[in-house]
Amino acid sequence: MPTLQVRDLPDEIYVQLSYLAEKEHRSLAQETIVLLKEGIDSRIGNKERRRKTLEKMASLNIDGSQLPDPVDLIREDRDR
Repeated sequence: MPTLQVRDLPDEIYVQLSYLAEKEHRSLAQETIVLLKEGIDSRIGNKERRRKTLEKMASLNIDGSQLPDPVDLIREDRDR
């Protein structure tokens, strides 16, 4: 299994990581792996969700020139 060494880790991050590891009854290494996996899954998941949404919007073939200007809609809403 590959290893990862982190240099110049800020003290505040180390303290927070230690706290979470203790709270979850994990070692520092285990907690780091869990947090990295959650962060990566979140970032990749968000990008994938956006990509699918844009694909779906493109497949609707909506002519944007017929839609009202969003700025006008916001101004109208604020004037109420």
